[in-house]
Amino acid sequence: MASWTGIVEAHPDFAGRGRELFDVHKHKTLATLRRDGSPRISGTEISFVGDDIWFGGMWMSQKARDLRRDARFALHGPTVEPDDKWKGDVKIAGTAEEVEDDEVKRKIAEGSGTGDMRYHLFRADISEMVITSVAGNELQIEVWKQGKGLSVVRRT
Repeated sequence: MASWTGIVEAHPDFAGRGRELFDVHKHKTLATLRRDGSPRISGTEISFVGDDIWFGGMWMSQKARDLRRDARFALHGPTVEPDDKWKGDVKIAGTAEEVEDDEVKRKIAEGSGTGDMRYHLFRADISEMVITSVAGNELQIEVWKQGKGLSVVRRT
């Protein structure tokens, strides 16, 4: 799996646009898997700290329980209504590694403005990142996959 910095180093322009799209608004949408395998959608916030993307969950929330049981996730950046200035949207997928180190949790909590240490913290191991945008009359889908690199699909 890849860290955020690994994508930045391999494809700086692609990663830069992805970061910009994630930063458009504070709230993102996280998909996890319920015990029965069906999807669960939750709101979340993310932090770019060090080499990684981090996200948390309230103590023993369903989102956190899902990720502790099955670490696979998909994260969609903020939804923005397409217009003449729309730059696209961004998604990542991978697995979430829970980090229980209090020093790391404190560092991430400081960046988010909360002092509460009773929460679940997850680091994103990224296997895929997708940016979807419009270029002229074409839908452009840029896909980065771990071990395969970056590819572009255009549809009219």
